[in-house]
Amino acid sequence: MKDFCLDFSDYLVNQKNVSDNTLDSYLRDVEHFLAYLSQQGLDDPASVDEAQMERYVQNLMSLKKSNATITRNVASIRCFYYFLMQSGFAESNPARNIKLEKAPKKLPQILSGEEIDLLLSQPDPTEPKGCRDKAMLELLYATGIRSSELVALDVNDINLRTGMLCCRNGKSERMIPVYATAVAAISDYILRVRSLILSPDGGQALFTNLNGKRLTRQGFWKIVKGYAEQAGITKEITPHTLRHSFALHLLENGADLKDIQAMLGHADISSTQVYVHLLNDHFKEVYNQCHPRAKLG
Repeated sequence: MKDFCLDFSDYLVNQKNVSDNTLDSYLRDVEHFLAYLSQQGLDDPASVDEAQMERYVQNLMSLKKSNATITRNVASIRCFYYFLMQSGFAESNPARNIKLEKAPKKLPQILSGEEIDLLLSQPDPTEPKGCRDKAMLELLYATGIRSSELVALDVNDINLRTGMLCCRNGKSERMIPVYATAVAAISDYILRVRSLILSPDGGQALFTNLNGKRLTRQGFWKIVKGYAEQAGITKEITPHTLRHSFALHLLENGADLKDIQAMLGHADISSTQVYVHLLNDHFKEVYNQCHPRAKLG
């Protein structure tokens, strides 16, 4: 069976502009689907019809997968077949007409302002690793960029004088302002630490691992998880949690939804509107906790 996953990954990143979490889940779902096809003696996904696709869904149900997991699997496979059709590998999409009961949309995890302050205070900037980590965490929360975009940054992408970041994702490019505290942390890292750990293989990478090579997304995820545990934050935190928190905190303080959409790099405003629902839920929770008459019921 032809290995489609590498090309599909490139399609998701450069054309669909998906988040890190979506990329991981879609690739995992498609790999599972292709493994299932192989077990059924089907070496070409283009030969799969709707009846076979229905049998795959039934297989997921027999494995006691949740409705949300099955819904996501079908969405992943549907997207995979759109990619195959665009690439000329398939003529139809057998997942197109699969109908499932809609799973309730899970709202993203958000850190409070106090939790953000606690997380950002964990790295020790007097140590090379802590100085680098402080700069990365500050920049991620300052701009809301994806972790894949963070590790892809080159040193010339940040203008310390103007406090602006140039973030590239595939063929798209956006300019994002960076608050002064983050600029100071990045400046400290570049002037004092980066040259000490950069290896010839590091090239123009803004952030490198301690071996001097460009930091990976997986490496950064471990860094965030480590500091969250160190801070005693019990919420499930990923690098994307800082992106969600960035967006909600801007909206909470009066930012326009279209401006947030531009900074996040969302192609569709509907992706950004989830933060309106989050904000409404937050206000409802505060109201129920704090309004004296709301407690009477």
